Amino acid sequence: MLPKRSYLLNAAYSWVSDNDMTPYLLVDAEQKDVVVPTEFVKDGQIVLNVGMSAVRHLIMDKEAVSFEARFGGKPMQVYVPMRAALALYAKENGDGFVFPDEEFFDEPKPTPPEPKKGFTLKVVK
Repeated sequence: MLPKRSYLLNAAYSWVSDNDMTPYLLVDAEQKDVVVPTEFVKDGQIVLNVGMSAVRHLIMDKEAVSFEARFGGKPMQVYVPMRAALALYAKENGDGFVFPDEEFFDEPKPTPPEPKKGFTLKVVK
Protein backbone atom coordinates (compact mmCIF):
# COMPACT_ATOMS: atom_id res chain seq x y z
CA MET A 1 0.00 0.00 0.00
CA LEU A 2 0.99 3.61 -0.49
CA PRO A 3 2.14 5.40 2.65
CA LYS A 4 -0.65 7.51 4.15
CA ARG A 5 1.58 10.33 5.37
CA SER A 6 1.15 12.52 2.26
CA TYR A 7 -2.63 12.25 2.54
CA LEU A 8 -2.58 13.11 6.25
CA LEU A 9 -0.18 15.99 5.63
CA ASN A 10 -2.42 17.52 2.97
CA ALA A 11 -5.49 17.12 5.18
CA ALA A 12 -3.74 18.65 8.20
CA TYR A 13 -2.47 21.55 6.10
CA SER A 14 -5.96 22.28 4.77
CA TRP A 15 -7.51 22.01 8.23
CA VAL A 16 -4.99 24.37 9.87
CA SER A 17 -5.19 26.87 6.98
CA ASP A 18 -9.01 26.76 6.86
CA ASN A 19 -9.03 27.74 10.53
CA ASP A 20 -6.92 30.83 9.74
CA MET A 21 -3.90 29.51 11.61
CA THR A 22 -0.26 29.14 10.60
CA PRO A 23 0.83 25.62 9.57
CA TYR A 24 4.20 24.54 10.95
CA LEU A 25 5.94 21.45 9.60
CA LEU A 26 8.27 19.46 11.90
CA VAL A 27 11.06 17.85 9.85
CA ASP A 28 13.67 15.20 10.58
CA ALA A 29 16.59 17.10 9.05
CA GLU A 30 18.88 14.07 9.19
CA GLN A 31 16.91 12.03 6.65
CA LYS A 32 18.38 11.36 3.22
CA ASP A 33 17.73 14.05 0.54
CA VAL A 34 16.41 16.69 2.99
CA VAL A 35 17.33 20.23 1.91
CA VAL A 36 16.74 22.77 4.69
CA PRO A 37 18.79 25.63 6.14
CA THR A 38 21.20 23.72 8.38
CA GLU A 39 21.95 26.73 10.58
CA PHE A 40 18.42 26.47 12.01
CA VAL A 41 18.50 22.71 12.68
CA LYS A 42 18.38 21.83 16.38
CA ASP A 43 18.73 18.28 17.72
CA GLY A 44 18.39 16.94 14.18
CA GLN A 45 15.03 18.62 13.61
CA ILE A 46 13.72 21.86 12.16
CA VAL A 47 10.31 23.52 12.28
CA LEU A 48 9.27 25.25 9.06
CA ASN A 49 6.49 27.79 8.59
CA VAL A 50 4.70 26.49 5.49
CA GLY A 51 1.93 29.09 5.49
CA MET A 52 1.14 30.74 2.15
CA SER A 53 2.46 34.09 3.40
CA ALA A 54 5.85 32.53 4.23
CA VAL A 55 6.55 30.38 1.16
CA ARG A 56 6.35 30.49 -2.63
CA HIS A 57 5.59 27.68 -5.04
CA LEU A 58 4.48 25.24 -2.35
CA ILE A 59 4.13 21.69 -3.68
CA MET A 60 2.90 18.85 -1.49
CA ASP A 61 2.68 15.59 -3.39
CA LYS A 62 3.11 11.91 -2.52
CA GLU A 63 6.90 12.11 -2.60
CA ALA A 64 7.78 15.37 -0.87
CA VAL A 65 7.05 18.91 0.27
CA SER A 66 8.97 21.58 -1.62
CA PHE A 67 8.88 25.35 -1.70
CA GLU A 68 10.94 28.53 -1.90
CA ALA A 69 11.46 30.65 1.20
CA ARG A 70 13.82 33.18 2.72
CA PHE A 71 15.93 32.34 5.75
CA GLY A 72 17.90 35.17 7.29
CA GLY A 73 17.12 37.19 4.16
CA LYS A 74 18.60 34.59 1.83
CA PRO A 75 16.35 32.78 -0.66
CA MET A 76 16.43 29.00 -0.57
CA GLN A 77 14.73 26.06 -2.24
CA VAL A 78 13.52 23.65 0.48
CA TYR A 79 12.90 19.96 -0.15
CA VAL A 80 11.44 17.59 2.45
CA PRO A 81 10.91 13.96 1.39
CA MET A 82 7.66 12.63 2.82
CA ARG A 83 9.52 10.19 5.11
CA ALA A 84 11.15 13.21 6.82
CA ALA A 85 7.86 15.00 7.61
CA LEU A 86 7.16 14.19 11.27
CA ALA A 87 4.21 16.44 12.17
CA LEU A 88 2.11 19.37 11.04
CA TYR A 89 0.50 21.65 13.60
CA ALA A 90 -0.89 25.15 14.12
CA LYS A 91 1.59 27.71 15.46
CA GLU A 92 -1.11 29.48 17.43
CA ASN A 93 -2.31 26.59 19.61
CA GLY A 94 -0.09 23.58 18.81
CA ASP A 95 -3.06 21.53 17.61
CA GLY A 96 -2.29 19.23 14.70
CA PHE A 97 -1.06 15.79 13.75
CA VAL A 98 2.01 13.72 14.51
CA PHE A 99 2.38 11.27 11.65
CA PRO A 100 2.62 7.53 12.38
CA ASP A 101 5.76 5.55 11.63
CA GLU A 102 5.56 4.05 8.16
CA GLU A 103 7.75 2.16 5.78
CA PHE A 104 8.78 4.13 2.72
CA PHE A 105 10.18 2.46 -0.34
CA ASP A 106 12.64 4.34 -2.50
CA GLU A 107 11.45 3.67 -6.00
CA PRO A 108 14.16 3.79 -8.64
CA LYS A 109 13.77 6.78 -10.88
CA PRO A 110 13.20 5.73 -14.49
CA THR A 111 16.04 6.61 -16.79
CA PRO A 112 15.08 8.64 -19.84
CA PRO A 113 15.40 6.79 -23.13
CA GLU A 114 18.46 7.43 -25.24
CA PRO A 115 17.82 9.73 -28.21
CA LYS A 116 17.65 7.91 -31.50
CA LYS A 117 20.72 8.32 -33.63
CA GLY A 118 20.55 9.30 -37.25
CA PHE A 119 17.50 11.52 -36.82
CA THR A 120 17.89 15.03 -38.21
CA LEU A 121 15.63 18.02 -38.66
CA LYS A 122 15.55 20.19 -41.75
CA VAL A 123 13.75 23.40 -42.61
CA VAL A 124 10.81 22.95 -44.98
CA LYS A 125 9.89 26.02 -47.01
